[in-house]
Amino acid sequence: MDRPKIDLEKIERDSHSANSYLDDKYGKETMPKREEFRAKALAFYYGEFIKEKRKSQHLTQQELAERIGVKRPYIAKVEKGETDIQLSSFLKVLQGLGLNLTIN
Repeated sequence: MDRPKIDLEKIERDSHSANSYLDDKYGKETMPKREEFRAKALAFYYGEFIKEKRKSQHLTQQELAERIGVKRPYIAKVEKGETDIQLSSFLKVLQGLGLNLTIN
């Protein structure tokens, strides 16, 4: 039985990269709409990271909030990606979770 031939040029022509999709939907990387999307995506990512680490330690949002001296709704907003967390706040949350940030 013969193997079907794969037309790599056709596949490349017909496929779209994530960047081309984002370019089409939000504009080029320097455009305001694209920057807004990027900021929201990062806020979501960091929120998910914090939520995962908090849950792995069996902490409630209230317990984490008390550890770092903020109110529970702030933790909820961060975890939902509804607020752009500042670096100082992110470091405080990491400390509350017993984590360290290392920059190489």
